[in-house]
Amino acid sequence: MRNYTIRRILQIIPVFLGILFILFFIIDKAPGSITTNIMDPNMTPELKAALQEKLDPNLPFYTKFFNWITEALKGNFGYSYKHYRPVIDVIGENIGCTFALALIALIFSMLVGIPCGIISATKQYSAADNILTVFSLIGLALPTFFFGLILLKIFAADLKWLPTFGISDPMKANAPLLVKIGDWAYHLILPSLVLGLAEIASFMRYTRSSMLEVIRSDYIRTARAKGLSEKIVIYKHAFRNAMIPIVTLLGFRIPGLISGAVMTETIFSLPGVGKLSVEAATTRNYPLLLGINAMLTMATLFGTLVADLLYAAVDPRIKYD
Repeated sequence: MRNYTIRRILQIIPVFLGILFILFFIIDKAPGSITTNIMDPNMTPELKAALQEKLDPNLPFYTKFFNWITEALKGNFGYSYKHYRPVIDVIGENIGCTFALALIALIFSMLVGIPCGIISATKQYSAADNILTVFSLIGLALPTFFFGLILLKIFAADLKWLPTFGISDPMKANAPLLVKIGDWAYHLILPSLVLGLAEIASFMRYTRSSMLEVIRSDYIRTARAKGLSEKIVIYKHAFRNAMIPIVTLLGFRIPGLISGAVMTETIFSLPGVGKLSVEAATTRNYPLLLGINAMLTMATLFGTLVADLLYAAVDPRIKYD
């Protein structure tokens, strides 16, 4: 396992650098720059040229990429001139909300989607299977922004059970820590439900398909012929062997939830990385946008590594050494 982990990490490094090169090339060739947004219209052409040269020097692409990647490897992803702070500080200030939202949505979608997938597979073509299948199709097809606006209308505007936006109540800024945590969880109910809906459907469909393939195997028939209870057959023998596709999905959904929070955070006005990336794109804050995409790249590669390492845990037949 150790040798395999080292090999996978060594393989990830050139992939990571290659993705960063492509991202830097795309953003560098994008029209405009942040200087067009912060320049004073009354500035003289000489001052505008000097500011342009200072913030976005006219250097060859490979030189700019080498300078950026050298600093990025030291933890310096540039400077956000809109926030007047280093990019790493701006991202660190907003990553907590996005991480909490993604984690809650992931746990919620797994706790609901996987059991529903097992029920749907073990009761194939039954009323429960048909209902859950329709639910999963609705979850996959329903746009996030539309579902979010519906929940806002019902639970926030009409019933007034939940807050409409934000991550916390300003009146509880000086409250004890436990009260603050409860307030944060209260504000994340609707966003996590919206973000987790499509994930519930995905986990359910993957679990159902994998379970249907496994429960038709010969060793499952043998287990039943031995007189084992149906719960043991399903949850101990069938489900464990059906987990490999689910683990694969899990590896990709961890970073996918972070990047997918863009629409959710925008709808609910949450101070997270998703909303921050939208603002960075609209204001041409390219250093910040590049830093956010570099973070998402690291999360994606880390998710694939975790999924590969979990294969051996769920299936003893898989050996790495």
